[in-house]
Amino acid sequence: MQQEHFNVLIVGAGLSGIGAGYHLQTKCPTKSYVILEGRDCIGGTWDLFRYPGIRSDSDMFTLGYSFKPWTDPKAIADGPQILNYVRETATENGIEKHIRFRHRVKRASWSTPDARWTIEAERIKGEGATELVRFTCNFLFMCSGYYKYEAGYTPEFKGTADFAGRIVHPQKWTEDIDYAGKRVVVIGSGATAVTLVPELARKAAQVTMLQRSPTYVVSRPAQDPVANKIRRNLPTRLAYHVIRWRNVMWGMFFFQLSRRRPAKVKELVLKGVQMALGPDYDVATHFTPRYNPWDQRLCLVPDGDLFKAIREQRASVVTSEIDTFTRAGIQLKDGSELAADIIVTATGLVLQVVGGLDVSVDGRAVDFANTLTYKGMMYADVPNMASAFGYTNASWTLKCDLTCEYVCRLINYMDRHNFRQCVPHNDDPEITAQASLDFTSGYVQRSVAKMPKQGSKQPWRLYQNYALDIVSLRFGRIDDGVMRYS
Repeated sequence: MQQEHFNVLIVGAGLSGIGAGYHLQTKCPTKSYVILEGRDCIGGTWDLFRYPGIRSDSDMFTLGYSFKPWTDPKAIADGPQILNYVRETATENGIEKHIRFRHRVKRASWSTPDARWTIEAERIKGEGATELVRFTCNFLFMCSGYYKYEAGYTPEFKGTADFAGRIVHPQKWTEDIDYAGKRVVVIGSGATAVTLVPELARKAAQVTMLQRSPTYVVSRPAQDPVANKIRRNLPTRLAYHVIRWRNVMWGMFFFQLSRRRPAKVKELVLKGVQMALGPDYDVATHFTPRYNPWDQRLCLVPDGDLFKAIREQRASVVTSEIDTFTRAGIQLKDGSELAADIIVTATGLVLQVVGGLDVSVDGRAVDFANTLTYKGMMYADVPNMASAFGYTNASWTLKCDLTCEYVCRLINYMDRHNFRQCVPHNDDPEITAQASLDFTSGYVQRSVAKMPKQGSKQPWRLYQNYALDIVSLRFGRIDDGVMRYS
């Protein structure tokens, strides 16, 4: 079997994979690298999701790369704009020529004597045929996201076979779905649901968001007038970094306020919803969650589009539990029925670690569920491997950019000292393992037992704090006594 060797192998050509390619060729210019991508195009999440209205719930000044200013007037960008930004980055920097498309990585095995990874991937040849190809690398960089691309999460609903219409999960949305003039029920209350509902309501006869329990929803202008003013008066790159830092600091302040004074933040958010929907709307039932702000991620609606659709009676919210699907729609446990031609199950994602890869070190299978994460990116006793994983309380790219910078620092440090291997190892008996994600969201709770753990103190602790991570990842010691080199 043919086998190729690279200094660094990156898995995934989405937002973080393209960022990793840029950082590597900029900061480690002598290193060869390849990006393996299971699909046939660049973009990852932003190409996979095709449902109506797909957009970011982070502003593009923080979701954009640190090295490529976002110049569009819209701060809350739609999916095609983000996809174009990622592809433009790849083209401008010659990253495209390093990508091997239709290469689905299946296994990675580390050999300590050889100080290298052997990667097996299925290359898709067309018409379903595949062949096994093999690569070796000195460093493995996982940029494959955090959820399963094959399918989203759909609970077992009673009576789905009886429904006469179409049932679709947003992750599997196709262009042939015609919802114009139809009655649509969207099951869910998270970011996908609040994105879909106002967009579907533009053409559908009626859209109902059916939720078991509410989520915190906040409105924000799609265009940031202060940011656009700053950009008119400062050079592009300087303006970008000023706005980026302003948004980071505001986000951190709001998160900390939510943690310290949850009742006050709850009151502010609900007051905003009541103002948007009018004094007679039942905000207590439909928009008042049972948890505190930021125990789950807040949902963002640009220019209050969801509230506008509800006010104009093109969309409505029903808070109840499903009893069964029927031929004509959904029967609820309270006895009422929702008529539907199309049912959209915006019921969440399926999380997975390192893209579902089988990983072994010297013949021993790695059980990530019992592994501590080091600095939120590497794994205890797994050599020469890092994962790009964003923040839960801020933009994904902020953490991924820092992760890429750290990986490049690490590789250069190893080169300077002629090390072939780096492996984080915990020998502090006082460190206890804790869940890596402290969100109460369903998609997190369903998968948290399978996820790697964080430790009770640094460098095993995840702070979800950009300022602290800058200190640790950009300026902290590479040789910290926990990372072992040989």
